[in-house]
Amino acid sequence: MNVTAERLELHPLDPCSADELSCSVKILRDSGNLSQNTMFSCGYAAEPPKDLVLGFETGASFDRVVRLIGHDREQGQSFDARVSLTSSQVTTFAWIDDGQAPINSSDYRKMLEVLAANDEWVAALEKRGIEDFSLVHIEPWVAGARPPEMKPNARVFRAIAFLHEHPDDNPYARPLEGLVAMVDVDGGQVIVEDHGVAPIPTDPAEYAADRVPNLRKDLKPLIITQPDGPSFDVDGRFVRWQKWQFRISVQPIEGLVLHDVRYDDDGRERSILYRAALADMVVPYGDASPMHSWKHALDAGEAALGQSANSLKLGCDCLGEIHYFNNTILRPDGEPVEVQNAVCMHEEDYGILWKHTNVLKDEPSPEVRRSRRLVVSMIHTLGNYEYGFYWYFYLDGTIQMEVKLTGMVGVSVTEEATDSAPIVAATMSSPIHQHIFCFRLDFNVDGTNNSVYEMEVEPSPVGDQNPHNSGFRSVGRVLRTEDEAMRNIDPSRSRNWRVVNPNVKNAYGNPVGYKLLPQASSTMLAGEGSLHAKRGGFAKHNLWVTPYAPDELDAAAGPFSNLHSGGAGLPAYTAGNRSIQNTDLVVWHCLGVTHVPRPEDWPIMPVEYAGFTLLPVGFFDRNPSMDVAPASHCHD
Repeated sequence: MNVTAERLELHPLDPCSADELSCSVKILRDSGNLSQNTMFSCGYAAEPPKDLVLGFETGASFDRVVRLIGHDREQGQSFDARVSLTSSQVTTFAWIDDGQAPINSSDYRKMLEVLAANDEWVAALEKRGIEDFSLVHIEPWVAGARPPEMKPNARVFRAIAFLHEHPDDNPYARPLEGLVAMVDVDGGQVIVEDHGVAPIPTDPAEYAADRVPNLRKDLKPLIITQPDGPSFDVDGRFVRWQKWQFRISVQPIEGLVLHDVRYDDDGRERSILYRAALADMVVPYGDASPMHSWKHALDAGEAALGQSANSLKLGCDCLGEIHYFNNTILRPDGEPVEVQNAVCMHEEDYGILWKHTNVLKDEPSPEVRRSRRLVVSMIHTLGNYEYGFYWYFYLDGTIQMEVKLTGMVGVSVTEEATDSAPIVAATMSSPIHQHIFCFRLDFNVDGTNNSVYEMEVEPSPVGDQNPHNSGFRSVGRVLRTEDEAMRNIDPSRSRNWRVVNPNVKNAYGNPVGYKLLPQASSTMLAGEGSLHAKRGGFAKHNLWVTPYAPDELDAAAGPFSNLHSGGAGLPAYTAGNRSIQNTDLVVWHCLGVTHVPRPEDWPIMPVEYAGFTLLPVGFFDRNPSMDVAPASHCHD
């Protein structure tokens, strides 16, 4: 397949078409590396070298490479392959030694088959009075590690179970307490852990509109209209809005990715970010009971978060004049399928941008401008949880990431609360847990060579310059090495991190920069020797900084975190303590929430928020939104 002949307008960052995925799978199958009993976890366009992307001109030729990751059940091993569509050959093929390909629907179906044929599992259900096994909902969980009784290359998952009363009801309201199974979906081995029978809750805890009585009827319609259409322009995956421009893609592990983010500063297209995306996440549970103590899901790397995207709906997930982007993914059988409306983009009014009233005039004259933001979003469902990722672009040069967490909390059957599992409903508690997200921010502030300063506010020393001991000041220090850049949030000192280009100065002689403004966020609370901390080591710090390396593009927990023994990703990347001054660098920001469940979180958790903001600091010489016109509909 000659890519330049087939798609003359193809950009190196464009996602794979269905034909490209099908062609790459055929080339790999024909290579003889795999058996017939092979399934695919994901396939996507491998990102070309950075210099090729930044220097690319429309119509130029380049080597179109597709990365295919999957698992060969006959070999009992996962693989990582790259296929050149330009030369129609497999350029690299490797068996994965530590870790495995992410889980997929093929694994789930295999797990159900294995459990249905296992006498010990069936007996455990019967002991709980369950005879209609079709009403049992089995939830697949990543295992984290293999039990010693299983083969060292077993593709193993944990299974927990819930009970339907009706196929359309909420099974999470009826957990089968005390029952866990370890399942090798390659070899068929099952280890059943039965920690004792508990009563099955009877409260239905329904949430679907047709099952909730007495819905509110006094909310009037809220209609957003843009009679002249939206203010953005879209060309494929390239977006222009106001003075912003960027590309988007969807990666199977990371989900939504922003590429080459730039701002038009009076005719100069100034670069800010080369690439920005979720790098991984970990969900460690704090309840030490047998049902939860092992839980620490790496939902991106282990479960391929990007392939769990919802098809978004107008008026429900997004409101206004919407532009949707579809996404093509690879099924386990190697066939491509298109996910409709995977990404939503729209504009939102965001209140006042700036305002001042000149009270010195005989008739006070207010000047006010309304703020507006461009929203680019995806929502993912992973088992019982939903995660929404929202990138916001503002008129004043600000960029914001907001994570929205909702869905169903995990539960245990009990009538007594503990300090690690509060009561959320009659006979049910929910374990304390964390959701820690790591975002990889490849900065390109007016060029690739950047540095990072840690900025804090502290009291000024008492003296001639501060005689009343009332002064305080902003101080900063450059982070010189990877070790120095392992930092945590400190709201008491207003700590933030400023990425600057020391080679480009603003009108006042200072280096241009952007500030990473964190929200208050804890780091991982699991102990240092725990499997959680070994495999999710990135969550130990809120900030990491590394020099750019093309082989460190993968997840913060390493490229194959499923069943990995630990220590991969950021702890391994930073082991050399490399210099990070005045170089092409990457900032990794870890943030999240520590969720102490409450009754109001049941049966569905209202949205909880986490995120960060990127603010220009000396990047512009003045407020870049001074040219925003007054709202035409502003009146008394």
